[in-house]
Amino acid sequence: MSEENIYSFENPEYRKTYWHTCSHVLAQAVKRLYPEVKLAIGPAIDNGFYYDFDAPFNFSQEHLDALEAEMRKICKEKLKVERFELPRAEAKALMKDEPYKLELIDDLPEGETISFYKQGEFTDLCAGPHLDSTGRIKGNAIKLTQCCGAYWRGDSNRKMLQRIYAVAFPKKEELDAYLEQQAEALKRDHNKLGRELEYFTTVDVIGQGLPILLPKGAKTIQVLQRWVEDEEAKRGYVLTKTPFMAKRDLYRISGHWDHYRDGMFILGDPDDEEKDCYALRPMTCPFQYQVYLNRARSYRDLPMRLGETSTLFRNEDSGEMHGLIRVRQFTISEGHLVLRPDQLEEEFKGCLDLAKYCLGTVGMLDNCTFRFSQWDPANPNNKYEGTAEQWEYAQSVMAKILDDLDVKYEIGIDEAAFYGPKLDIQYHNVFGKEDTIVTIQIDMLLAQRFGMYYTDENGEKALPYIIHRTSLGCYERTLAYLIETYAGALPTWMAPEQVRFLPVTDRACDYCADAAKQLEAEGFRVEVDYRNEKIGKKIRDAQMEKVPYMVVVGDRDMEAGTVSPRHRADGDLGAMSLADFKKLLHEVVDNKEKK
Repeated sequence: MSEENIYSFENPEYRKTYWHTCSHVLAQAVKRLYPEVKLAIGPAIDNGFYYDFDAPFNFSQEHLDALEAEMRKICKEKLKVERFELPRAEAKALMKDEPYKLELIDDLPEGETISFYKQGEFTDLCAGPHLDSTGRIKGNAIKLTQCCGAYWRGDSNRKMLQRIYAVAFPKKEELDAYLEQQAEALKRDHNKLGRELEYFTTVDVIGQGLPILLPKGAKTIQVLQRWVEDEEAKRGYVLTKTPFMAKRDLYRISGHWDHYRDGMFILGDPDDEEKDCYALRPMTCPFQYQVYLNRARSYRDLPMRLGETSTLFRNEDSGEMHGLIRVRQFTISEGHLVLRPDQLEEEFKGCLDLAKYCLGTVGMLDNCTFRFSQWDPANPNNKYEGTAEQWEYAQSVMAKILDDLDVKYEIGIDEAAFYGPKLDIQYHNVFGKEDTIVTIQIDMLLAQRFGMYYTDENGEKALPYIIHRTSLGCYERTLAYLIETYAGALPTWMAPEQVRFLPVTDRACDYCADAAKQLEAEGFRVEVDYRNEKIGKKIRDAQMEKVPYMVVVGDRDMEAGTVSPRHRADGDLGAMSLADFKKLLHEVVDNKEKK
């Protein structure tokens, strides 16, 4: 990379360094204006930076405005940013008035370098890196966007601090464009729009991360599930249905008890070996393996493609919950392929083709990137099963497959599953945040744990490989992204209500009811607005509810035996026969057009 590119905001590392330095400028501004405030931490994040503070008052918009002004002043001062190191005792003496910094120092292992960064009168405990001067930051291109609560170190048992989020750019025009994009994103935010359009709701007495799908949301997910199941059946998958829970014995065999126990909902005492202990399933793989193990298998039985619409349960941290994107109960298009080693590349290709087809059909593929998630042999948590040789082999096989398929990917170290590497398809939502939407994983380890042998062509026992995969991922998360992608106006084929008849007068109600029944007989989802309201209001209400097609019926239509449909985006389509309208609907729905 050229020196010009290294110091470009397009370079993720430089951008992170820029934002990290901005977080110190924010902390310096806080200490200048409100010296009684205590400092916690302030990292760069995917779309800006934040700093956590312990303040004896709540930061208001007036406070944030004053801090922005002070940050601009600090940038104009062009303060030199200098790094230095101190022994532990001297480091603690320097930070004696900052209790959160003292805790961080105490948590550092013996012998660990303790570094600081100084700019003017302000010094902060930090590993860096930073820019060399506050003058490199464009002061009028900084915006403090939000202040909210955040537990110290993410622990709900610790003190609630105040987190100030912010963003900064090298040019004011870039900030303005970002803020405009964020304003548009807020309009599309599924957590707001999905509730307003009545796709889902949440209820305190049910709990965080446990959304209620309202009829619209339930219908859209049902449509998606049936479509995916039918598509998988066309591609040779066999449907399974397995229990929602199992004894801990099953999870011990799979390794999930050792590697995933903290993320499971456990029924009973997990440490009492005298009594049965059950856990809700966080994944389906060990259950689906029992289908394979139901009888002896031959090489002729492979590949075996097992698919299931699986409801899963994961005990996510309360601070991670967000609408339909991060939940504790969710449903996923889960599948496991048991196959011979010589079938691995072809079956992996099939899994990727299915995922790309599904994401492309719903209109999300163009906003996706690919990540090759690998193990980290130095992981301190002993997170992974198997030997270094097994991992290197599995990753080399997967790298060859991805290269053969010409998949452009980034590498994610320490992002692999505990049993194997994976391809993560990452989706970027309207706010720019990245989440995994689909995974395809190669597993060369778990078959042996379960004794999943088959008889090869030489009559010998052999172990299969396994591919863990999803085709559309988590349906709740997918619905959230679809609401954001289409600003609530879902394509007709997946919309919960496809057509709404709007009788102009009471005389047209029976005519509308009969036409609606004819469309329903063809499989379309239809409603009739019988309210005693003016037609203008009925149209506006249907438009606000994002109904794809509104069919206005008046005396002229009844006399001519026609209907007058209008599309929410294209407007009035003119009078036509009901047969022609059916034909139009079939074309749009059957071809899964994005309108």
